[in-house]
Amino acid sequence: MPRKVILDMDPGYSDAVALCVALAAEELDVVAVTATGGNVGPKLTSRNVQAIIEQLDPKRWPRIGGASPDQILRTDARHLHGEDGLCGANFQVAELANRHMSVKVLGDEIRRAPGDITLIATGPMSNVFDLLRYDPDLASQIGHLIMCGGAVAAPGDVTPSAEFNIYCDSEAAKQVFGSPVTKTLIPLDVTRNVMLTFDFLERLKKRDSRTSNLLQRILPGAYRSARQHLGVEGVYVNDAVAVVAAMRPSLFTIERMYGDVETAGTLTHGATVFDRRPNSVEQPNIDVAMEMDAAAVEAVIVQTLESAP
Repeated sequence: MPRKVILDMDPGYSDAVALCVALAAEELDVVAVTATGGNVGPKLTSRNVQAIIEQLDPKRWPRIGGASPDQILRTDARHLHGEDGLCGANFQVAELANRHMSVKVLGDEIRRAPGDITLIATGPMSNVFDLLRYDPDLASQIGHLIMCGGAVAAPGDVTPSAEFNIYCDSEAAKQVFGSPVTKTLIPLDVTRNVMLTFDFLERLKKRDSRTSNLLQRILPGAYRSARQHLGVEGVYVNDAVAVVAAMRPSLFTIERMYGDVETAGTLTHGATVFDRRPNSVEQPNIDVAMEMDAAAVEAVIVQTLESAP
């Protein structure tokens, strides 16, 4: 039976790839997709979630949640993802008369299937924090929270010490880290081992599917941006790696440890800190993916996208 998942995301080209993988994966049943501000502002991420789903037009549409317009974020990543978040793809979307907010959609779906929902958070933790703040009892009803973000030994990607998703709303991330939710972190230490090169785009051009057409409009700009700003010949797909963690957990080596988020440091704001001392008095509160079979994870991503209907 497919695993019921909700994706909480901030599209972003990496999130777009992740959503394409999730909707095409036979292992997953995507019941909802909720937007949070991050790579671009909340209004645009809400629009992008809707645009991606409209373009893919899956057989069964997931519920869509809109990001709070009042969300406050420390930074964004428009320099990488473009002003629209999808590298200038400029998808048209239908105007929705009644768009439910992400936190409401999250709460509704988790209550509808208590203990059965895996929540995959590939953006800042703002929605997850608000959900737990408004209804703390939901912490015991989330089956599993998979978070894409943070770093253990790897350098940060937005500052020398901080990863983007955690840095954007470090106060929310700190509270989620400390919550009783069963959770797994997929940090930069593993996600940066998977990159889709130009060869992948050439392979997509041979496919005739909605997924292929969508990614052919987004990825060329993503490749140009990655070369210009990161100096790499390909695109990192961190968020898709987190989706594979829900699809194929056996590909990841997990270590249980105590983790926290720095919210006060001048140079270390947003850094994730893990107590790995053998004599630590802290009780472990989070599972962390420390290793993965990178070749197998990349193969799952590519094969799932190429086989999309």
